[in-house]
Amino acid sequence: MNNAAKLRIAVLISGSGTNLQAILDAIDSGELPVEIAAVISDKPAAYGLERARSVGVKAIAIDFAAHTSRADYNAALDAALAEIDPQLIVLAGYMRILPDPTVNHYLGRMINIHPSLLPAYPGLNTYARALQAGERHHGTTVHFVIPELDAGPAILQYRVSIDATDTEDTLCEKTQRGEYIIYPQVIRWFAEGRVAMENHPDCRTIMDGQPISQPIVIDADENTHP
Repeated sequence: MNNAAKLRIAVLISGSGTNLQAILDAIDSGELPVEIAAVISDKPAAYGLERARSVGVKAIAIDFAAHTSRADYNAALDAALAEIDPQLIVLAGYMRILPDPTVNHYLGRMINIHPSLLPAYPGLNTYARALQAGERHHGTTVHFVIPELDAGPAILQYRVSIDATDTEDTLCEKTQRGEYIIYPQVIRWFAEGRVAMENHPDCRTIMDGQPISQPIVIDADENTHP
């Protein structure tokens, strides 16, 4: 696939950008036919911006703390995205809830990765909650973004077993290893036209032209890949 045909994506981050690095690595290896038009962070000190700069990717800091209101920040973010004009927005550790108008504008063209097997454990502190509940499995989910938090149609999940000795840190480490596998995979599917979101009558994932009622699952114990 030549450069002109590559999917233009924008990656939104708030922190160190480890998922961004997995995407960059997949692009560098030739496995991911996309071009990162820009990496945007709400925190100027986010290390993920340096990861972008180090490989010549445009890095944009829109400092949330420097804006007088949430609406002011959202307007600045919307303006930056409009200038970039991405075909897909990838939320990779972006810790702000996007306003409904922004989400609706990019509906079907925005994806997120969440550290749980959605619909279980939306929101924060997923590792602690799974351990406290005595779950046997945990994992991570790539899903389309809709206005309802962590409720968009799921695409791909990575599932890990929870051992008796697991702590929040070890469970996080196991889960994140899966994130670095499945996020580039879903982006590739989107770039190849294999995955999409249908919005009417209900939001659902379309995979290879067919609706799926459940996400595709990679089980870490079985070491299988779709």
